[in-house]
Amino acid sequence: MKRTLLLALALICLTAMAQRNIYGFTARGQGGREIPMAEYKGKVVLIVNTATHCGFTPQYTALQQLYDKYRDQGLVILDFPCNQFGEQASGNIQEINNFCSANFSTTFQRFDKVMVNGRDATPLFTYLKKKLPFRGFDLNTEMGRAMHAMLLRQDAAYARSSDIKWNFTKFLCNRKGKPVMRFEPTADMTEVEAAIVSLLNK
Repeated sequence: MKRTLLLALALICLTAMAQRNIYGFTARGQGGREIPMAEYKGKVVLIVNTATHCGFTPQYTALQQLYDKYRDQGLVILDFPCNQFGEQASGNIQEINNFCSANFSTTFQRFDKVMVNGRDATPLFTYLKKKLPFRGFDLNTEMGRAMHAMLLRQDAAYARSSDIKWNFTKFLCNRKGKPVMRFEPTADMTEVEAAIVSLLNK
């Protein structure tokens, strides 16, 4: 049983590494339909794991502003609620939708809840982490130092893995579906916007 599980995990990792872009993956939409990432061909895609009761939840406002500003130029934002970090997305998908609509008026694409780390991680996120591993927080910022200190207390070796570290980690993919930049939740949203604009203009 253990050997079978290890083989299955290895196959998932190898499959993820073999992909050249996100278009070979699907993700479960809110209605249960598997949505192919190929539907977003030719778009600049920002993929975000989110939570509704996190200190970073107000970033929904900035994300919606980015979407309103750049969607006509080809920006797509894909929202993946995840309850793995502090259990801060504990509601069902309808409750999450209601919260985001009432508090942030979000209109970008939201998927069903996912796991982003561990053996049950959705393959799309396994791929993104392989292509864009964790490079650390900006320790020149107060929030970066705070996140580093918090995670260090939980695991002294936390920075050695490519795992997603917290809610609102962002992966930016170019118009060919290739992941090109990873932003930790502490990154200034102006940096995210600048990277989006650069890709939109290419």
